Amino acid sequence: MVLPMKQITLLGATGSIGLRTLDLVSSFPEEFVVAGLAARGSNVDRVADLCRKYSPRAVALLDVEARDRLARLLPAPRPELLAGPEGLVTLARDVKADIVVSALVGGAGLLPTMAAIQAGRTVALANKETLVMAGRLMTAAARARGVKLLPVDSEHSAVFQCLAGHSRADVHRVLLTASGGPFRETPKARLATVTVEDALQHPTWKMGAKITIDSATLMNKGLEIIEARWLFDLAPDQVQVVVHPQSIVHSMVEYIDGAVIAQLGVADMGVPILYALTYPERRPTPAARLDLARIGQLTFSEPDVDKFPCLRLARAALEAGGAAPVILNAANEVAVAAFLDRRIGFTEIAELIQEALDHGRAGEFASIEACVAVDAETRQAVQRSIDVRRGGPRA
Repeated sequence: MVLPMKQITLLGATGSIGLRTLDLVSSFPEEFVVAGLAARGSNVDRVADLCRKYSPRAVALLDVEARDRLARLLPAPRPELLAGPEGLVTLARDVKADIVVSALVGGAGLLPTMAAIQAGRTVALANKETLVMAGRLMTAAARARGVKLLPVDSEHSAVFQCLAGHSRADVHRVLLTASGGPFRETPKARLATVTVEDALQHPTWKMGAKITIDSATLMNKGLEIIEARWLFDLAPDQVQVVVHPQSIVHSMVEYIDGAVIAQLGVADMGVPILYALTYPERRPTPAARLDLARIGQLTFSEPDVDKFPCLRLARAALEAGGAAPVILNAANEVAVAAFLDRRIGFTEIAELIQEALDHGRAGEFASIEACVAVDAETRQAVQRSIDVRRGGPRA
């Protein structure tokens, strides 16, 4: 029997997850077809190439001017071209698709991901910031619409696989593994002077700049703690982190009887992406196979939250609840961008996040709109703090 092709809308088409997803679409042309593509618009030529190759019905770019440049690059008949935040929402909500892959980096993925959920579409979630910012609202909407949230991050995909066939009531805790990043063995005193180039040298994974810096500060793991709390309906103290530099064990679940189930594999994002696309089935791939004898040794240690305070700040934000995770995420995005722009030092990232949490709005919010407002307020406040640190407003 020939099964119908699965239609995919991809949010974040030009990022590392997006491009890997499209590679998989090309590898399984009889199974997947691209219904819609979305990107920020910083690489219009790349988007045009993807349109020619995958023939989506619609394309959305955050940058309105990029949409106009794309129109000039694509002769008729071209996809429907949408722009701005509302364009991404329209794409996720209105373009018919079996699954929406949410792979935009940062808060930009919040509204289109919620739109996909409210439209009843299965969501493959690689944009952890959406659950960090609005986990309670997102998961409530998914339950109300009967929508599956399928994790794409390697750690959350690992937990998802380790939970298969087991009762959530039997879970004692989840152990998320962390590589430790490029500064795992760097003395704390040296972190204030590390460079952007140093921080971008991740020892295991090839990712975009923002996520790579988050891995260097361990904020990526902090965000994953918050994401896991909502994805798997866990109490905050049921999500723990262990440093595992080999990046072979992608995460573990410990059950109430003491049994620990782990998911292992080589570091290849294609595996969790493909599992989300084909769930609950699996597909054979040419991915490298795990050779434990060659690896020889797997090591684990506690994370150093004194050297990497972002991990502590993320857990504090999760425990505080309400607006705190929104503030944490927004402050981190602005601070990381400033570090990449060489406007602040590496250790100032955590300082700015701490400052934002100390002075930010407290309490719960009842809507996505309120979440967006807190996000915007925080970004403005952190940008002002950066300007003051640099001796005045940015020219």
